[in-house]
Amino acid sequence: MATRQATSFTPAIPMTQQLNYTIFNTDNGWMGILGSAKGLLCIILPQSSAPEIRQLFGDIMNHATWLPHPFQDLMERLRLYFAGHKITFPDALALSTATAFQRQVWATTRLIPYGETRNYGWVAEQAKQPKAARAVGQALRQNPLPIIVPCHRVLTSNDKLGGYSGGLEMKRRLLHLENSGSIG
Repeated sequence: MATRQATSFTPAIPMTQQLNYTIFNTDNGWMGILGSAKGLLCIILPQSSAPEIRQLFGDIMNHATWLPHPFQDLMERLRLYFAGHKITFPDALALSTATAFQRQVWATTRLIPYGETRNYGWVAEQAKQPKAARAVGQALRQNPLPIIVPCHRVLTSNDKLGGYSGGLEMKRRLLHLENSGSIG
């Protein structure tokens, strides 16, 4: 079930913020959420165990407090999403350490409707950088909030999967889930 690489995943986070995290179980495996008062910072896609989530969070765990309450609604929406329901994620994001281009790409990617896909070129055009399809791919590779910023919905110009930080099998699963899941 492990979907991310075995190394830790620690986005650039200003340590001046109070960081909170939770680790929770879904029908598809254990997930992790990291956030601050300013918004979400990181989502870890389903893994086979809670210790795997801790390992993927890496050193950030030394600076964060386990506090599930602020994430209750998001945890429930993620559970419903993985159960095949059409769910939206309008959550506030704390992306101050990202570049302006990354934030623009991620904001554009959030506009792709559930169950639909676009290609890297479309995202580049929407971001007013029509020749930056490769740079879009690089920005999406750095996306710390999969599902919330649905980079799995971005394909190559010839409708191939391209890459995905959670692995191509997870990308296939997410696209299949959205195309054949129940509408709730």
